[in-house]
Amino acid sequence: MVKVGDSAPDFSLPSTNGETVSLKSLRGSWAVLYFYPRDNTPGCTMEACDFRDNTSSLKKAGVRVLGVSKDSLESHERFREKRSLPFELLYDEGNQVAKAYGAYGSKKIVGIKTTGFIRSTFLIGPKGSIEAMWSPVKVKGHVSAVLEAVGDLQKN
Repeated sequence: MVKVGDSAPDFSLPSTNGETVSLKSLRGSWAVLYFYPRDNTPGCTMEACDFRDNTSSLKKAGVRVLGVSKDSLESHERFREKRSLPFELLYDEGNQVAKAYGAYGSKKIVGIKTTGFIRSTFLIGPKGSIEAMWSPVKVKGHVSAVLEAVGDLQKN
């Protein structure tokens, strides 16, 4: 898994905006790359809606939000539309980007060991390094923690 201070692993993924988003395209700005297991599931919906509800604060801080999961672009688009999500969702076919970030692996769901996406968030700075990270993410209060970290880091 990557650590704070590491260069963010390079990626290039198709987006719901019809383009490809890459790490290189994020240079010069702050970005939240959050990995979530599935569209339209309770925890993932709560997390996405919390990012949605804090869009103005995130934009004011100059932060671009990008959600990543293995679900198809069609599934992502239905999720965005249903929940009025103002940010892009990226399709990680084969889980390669999630694996590079350490957001894919063994986890327990209701006490049962399984392999899959580990809910994780990475705050990527303007120079492409990991400035903060949360893994595994506890959904409640998570976006507030992200905003607090952005504020603290931008002061320095």
